[in-house]
Amino acid sequence: MPTTDDDPDTAPTDTTASPPAAEASAPSSVRSVVRALDLLALFTEDRATWTVRELTRASGLAKTTVLRLIDTLQQRGLLWPDGQGRISAGPGLLRWAGLAQATWRVPPEVQRVMRELSDTCGETVNLYVRSGTHRICIEQQEGRRNLRHIVRVGDELPLWGGAASKVLLADADDDLLAAVADSTADTADTADSAGGPERPAVAGLRDAITEARRAGYAVSHGEREVGASGVAAPITRADGTVLAALALGGPTPRFTDDAVAEFGVAVRSAAGRISDLGLGGAV
Repeated sequence: MPTTDDDPDTAPTDTTASPPAAEASAPSSVRSVVRALDLLALFTEDRATWTVRELTRASGLAKTTVLRLIDTLQQRGLLWPDGQGRISAGPGLLRWAGLAQATWRVPPEVQRVMRELSDTCGETVNLYVRSGTHRICIEQQEGRRNLRHIVRVGDELPLWGGAASKVLLADADDDLLAAVADSTADTADTADSAGGPERPAVAGLRDAITEARRAGYAVSHGEREVGASGVAAPITRADGTVLAALALGGPTPRFTDDAVAEFGVAVRSAAGRISDLGLGGAV
């Protein structure tokens, strides 16, 4: 059994809220896999170690369930006890990390284009792909300025906000847009930017996508995080479908109207060059 913290209490009865409909309807074996992956997802660079008690509280699962999942993950080397009641990521993850890096590493030519864009605009450049209702950063070239908006390679961000999201949702159908809207913390109607009547979140997403397609790039100010702005353009396949989003991000005060106009031209040009080069790997 896994090493526990200093909580002497017996395992509590599972009094957590009912799971989402999709999880509740899934076979128990699939549900266990989902719970194990969700437990692993709690381990981050900012929070690298946990106690059993902390994992139980953060996951919302019964302590007996958490203990069982930890035990299984430790057997596979995916979690590791330190002997002092704390648990961290296990060495078994090194294999998966190496595989992911090899699979998703972008070609050097693409890295050079991103570096040139960052040097030209002075801001950090990120490359995103869509995964369900989220976007994941797969490559980055940091800006040269001291004050930067920090997103790390591998970070998973929601699709309901940000310039890159508007680009990645260009080919989305209404079902996907509805799922993205449902994933927001607040699913209330969004106000029309012109001060008109409120409209459904899906309609707001569709309008933002349409505007990004018309302009050739998307712009965001403080949508996901107050004080952060972005400009993004699509990287496309030969048939025109969106493959990824190339995004420039930084503090909002530096993203003035004039700067955004210049950034938009630069990001769109760089995205076109990368589309011609291709991303390789799994993309």
